[in-house]
Amino acid sequence: MIRVVLTVLVAVALLSTAMPALESARTSTTAERLDIEGERVERAVSGVVSGSVAVSDRSLAARTTTTVRAPTGVTAAPIDRLALVDGGVPRDGAHERGAALRYRLGGGPDRFVTVVPPTLGARVVVIDGPLDLRTSGESRIELRYVDADGPAVELSRVG
Repeated sequence: MIRVVLTVLVAVALLSTAMPALESARTSTTAERLDIEGERVERAVSGVVSGSVAVSDRSLAARTTTTVRAPTGVTAAPIDRLALVDGGVPRDGAHERGAALRYRLGGGPDRFVTVVPPTLGARVVVIDGPLDLRTSGESRIELRYVDADGPAVELSRVG
């Protein structure tokens, strides 16, 4: 009986010691996976612009869709908020040109992933933004390459 009690106490002590490291690993893994999702949107933006011409009629505009997948499961930290926003990543009190994937993990500060390729010759505009995305599962985003006072890629949520 004493061996069982000691075994349980040792197991609880080991688990309580390991929990902060596990939580840190979950947060890092989730941040890395959301960075990859930002890169997915960035590639989709580049893809719709390359080889296309911006047109003023939205129905004739080059378009594509992409999916943003919020990480879920045992290895993922809980996501409080996930959205595509105008303004890009904040730097020195100002925002970069373009759009960004904004997310918040476990009550922490907002984090940003830029989704505008640095050499893109068009603006990226979030329509009716910020576009709130699902914090678990998939959200589909439509991209249209339009001429709205210059070439612009419009991002909107489809599903």
